[in-house]
Amino acid sequence: MARVPLLQLNDISLTFGGDPVFDGLSLVVHPGDRVALVGRNGSGKSTLMKVMAGLVEPDAGEVVSGPGVSVGYMEQDPDLSGFATLGDFAAHGLEPSEMYLVERAGEGLKFDPARPVETASGGERRRAALARLMAGSPDLMLLDEPTNHLDIEAIAWLESELSQSRKGYIIISHDRAFLRALTRATLWVDRGVVRRQEKGFADFEVWRDQVWEEEDTQRHKLNRKIKAEARWAVEGISARRKRNQGRVRALQDLRAARAAQITRQGTAAMALDAGPKSGRKVIEATAIAKSFGDKAILKPFSLTVQRGDRIALVGPNGVGKTTLLNMLIGREAPDSGTVKLGTNLQIALFDQARAQLDPDMSLWDSLTGDPEMRVSGKADQVMVRGAPKHVVGYLKEFLFDEAQARAPVRALSGGEKARLLLARIMARPSNLLVLDEPTNDLDVETLDLIQELLGTYDGTVLLVSHDRDFLDRVAATTIAMEGDGHATVYAGGWSDYIRQRGQDDFADSVAKPKASAPPDKPRAAAKPGLSFTEKHRLDALPEEIARLEAEIAKLAELLGDPALFTDNPVKFQKATDALVARQAKLAAAEEEWLTLEDKASA
Repeated sequence: MARVPLLQLNDISLTFGGDPVFDGLSLVVHPGDRVALVGRNGSGKSTLMKVMAGLVEPDAGEVVSGPGVSVGYMEQDPDLSGFATLGDFAAHGLEPSEMYLVERAGEGLKFDPARPVETASGGERRRAALARLMAGSPDLMLLDEPTNHLDIEAIAWLESELSQSRKGYIIISHDRAFLRALTRATLWVDRGVVRRQEKGFADFEVWRDQVWEEEDTQRHKLNRKIKAEARWAVEGISARRKRNQGRVRALQDLRAARAAQITRQGTAAMALDAGPKSGRKVIEATAIAKSFGDKAILKPFSLTVQRGDRIALVGPNGVGKTTLLNMLIGREAPDSGTVKLGTNLQIALFDQARAQLDPDMSLWDSLTGDPEMRVSGKADQVMVRGAPKHVVGYLKEFLFDEAQARAPVRALSGGEKARLLLARIMARPSNLLVLDEPTNDLDVETLDLIQELLGTYDGTVLLVSHDRDFLDRVAATTIAMEGDGHATVYAGGWSDYIRQRGQDDFADSVAKPKASAPPDKPRAAAKPGLSFTEKHRLDALPEEIARLEAEIAKLAELLGDPALFTDNPVKFQKATDALVARQAKLAAAEEEWLTLEDKASA
């Protein structure tokens, strides 16, 4: 017996005054479907979800839901006007006897139903919207970035609830681990085309790369054919003009086909300049402590941060991660204890509230108004890593178009605000990068690029995140803040931290946090073998070694010119310094590879 679809989109077309967002789109959502909706920032994911929810009317086509099917939508910016408390909003549409569902969701998602709407933060409003959706239990749940502003415990609760649910759902999320755990099919929005694969997000990137490889091959063949036909048109048409007009028209059709192809959006041209080296000891915190009233945020805690460390802070919302971060970088004083910052530090801060961005300023003014980016006497240029660049040109490197340059920051999506803040941070050298919730709203491709940049960054990184996959890929040390002021240091990323606590099951590990071990109780020795971070590093080293060898060969060839020293001594010295630096990096990379190989085979 055929299943009745929950939702069906038939030949949907939608345009917002420019190129079509969708054209002739058709898709079906069946009962029990667990779908990841993925695509670049700005590709139309949220718009497609709003079409499914009936909040955006398509220009053509129809949206049909099955008989008696209820569709629930959790949006990124919920409207709570008309409700006194978060609980009133979350319980809307429920019977009084069902209020326990809101209280249960409130406990799992960590929001207070009695909180007045006017004093609630953006994160609390989003959690109330998610609780409303979960309590209502519609047949089809449409979830737009549900893990934003959730801590790892709340993500675990939501992951558990959705995994046990028999309802259908479609999820937009940047959280790879969340999507891998929950989805069995993938909808990919790419340049107005929506493709579907009956495999979950775990297989998405392989599928995407295969599609793009086939696309590149077809484009290459088309270009070769156009080139051959164009040569024939110039050299051979004169003697057979009348007989071969069809071939000329075919050439015109080929050119039209190439012009109609929509180029893939590239990745942002991000770069990090570590600038001058800091001292070897970056931060030394000794017995620092902090309390707010009777609540202990941090009991005496000591930490030494060395140059090049990658340290992540994890723990529930409100436990004090940002407070500890601010104490470590000198923005907030501890109640007791001392923090000594190393020499020659240049700090770049990415704050989770994006407070460095004025919502009423334009993108242009956000860059030119930054004193550290201003170019004297040049109103249309900004200083980027020591060199002047045109404002619009620099914005384009971060995937903004010229029309957005004079638009206000408040008009940007969450992902676009994150990219604008990254543009400001990356314009100037830094050797201590402080990232407080950097992954919110960013697409998979941008996250990949950030992870790659952090992997080659010569400076030190302090990181706060609830994204388990990102933590595993970036962090070499994890500081777990588990409540009651305790902070414990673990080697490795998120998965290593969970293993060292002796808890392989993620949900159990966050739902039932253990108290930190007493100081006099030794921890169990770590198991032999490579951690997740070490495996990732071992896989990346051969490519890094090959790149360094290629750079050394080019520099050696340049220095082989006997006239270089006399003709351009400054260039000679720079090339010599670069060669010495890369040879040192190569030796270190080879040594690291040998060490990891020995450990892997032990």
